[in-house]
Amino acid sequence: MAAKDLTRQIVVISAFCFMIIAAMVGTGLFGGTPVQDLQDGALDADGSFLAPARPAFSIWTVIYVGLFAYTVWQALPRQRSRSRQRAVGWLIAATMVLNGVWLVTAQFATLPLTVLAIVVLLAVLGLTFRRTVTDPGRGWIDSLLIDGVTGLHLGWVTLATVANTTAWLTTIVADDAADSATLWGVLVLVVVAVIGVGIAWASGWRIAPGLAMAWGLSWIAVGRLAFEPPNTAIGVTAIVVAAIVLLVPVVGTVLHRAADVRNAEV
Repeated sequence: MAAKDLTRQIVVISAFCFMIIAAMVGTGLFGGTPVQDLQDGALDADGSFLAPARPAFSIWTVIYVGLFAYTVWQALPRQRSRSRQRAVGWLIAATMVLNGVWLVTAQFATLPLTVLAIVVLLAVLGLTFRRTVTDPGRGWIDSLLIDGVTGLHLGWVTLATVANTTAWLTTIVADDAADSATLWGVLVLVVVAVIGVGIAWASGWRIAPGLAMAWGLSWIAVGRLAFEPPNTAIGVTAIVVAAIVLLVPVVGTVLHRAADVRNAEV
């Protein structure tokens, strides 16, 4: 088992390195095309009604820093044989690899393949986050570097999947379908609200996924209310949904802790 644990630590480190190299390639740092210009601009902030404004993507810095901290921490000798590292380490490594795969796919493949790549990433992130719930940790480091980082990653990729898929659909739908784009955009955001509330409920009211989703939704609102393409209905809906996905887990956490205090006093 010790050899397998060491292998897991090395795989996590390798996965992080791959993700960073893929990010450098995928974002055009090595001379390729910048993300906003990929796929004929379909992935830019004005590529669809559900695309966040560009500042939203700064959340990747937080996620990458968190994943770097997790990679270093899990490599420590005392973490090698921990049951929780065994439970989530391989899955977190997979999410980092798939993260890098999406960036490379966006740079060198087609828009439909980017949708496939991000859907697979979302599925593995959902499984990883579920594992953090069913196999809880102990202490603030666990909460921050495993639960928190995975939650932020899941929340952001949930919204990014919506934006990526919408960007693809925008390029293939008939021109006369544009008249119903506002209605579909609002309906999709309602579904996002349901998903956000569902994630919060299923995870025992963890806040990180909703925080990341609210961040992205806020920038969708900014994009539609202040930049191109303008759409007031979608912008206002995005603000409402952002409030829902953020406040529901916060209120749920407060009520849950209040119930624990009452039960302790009985």
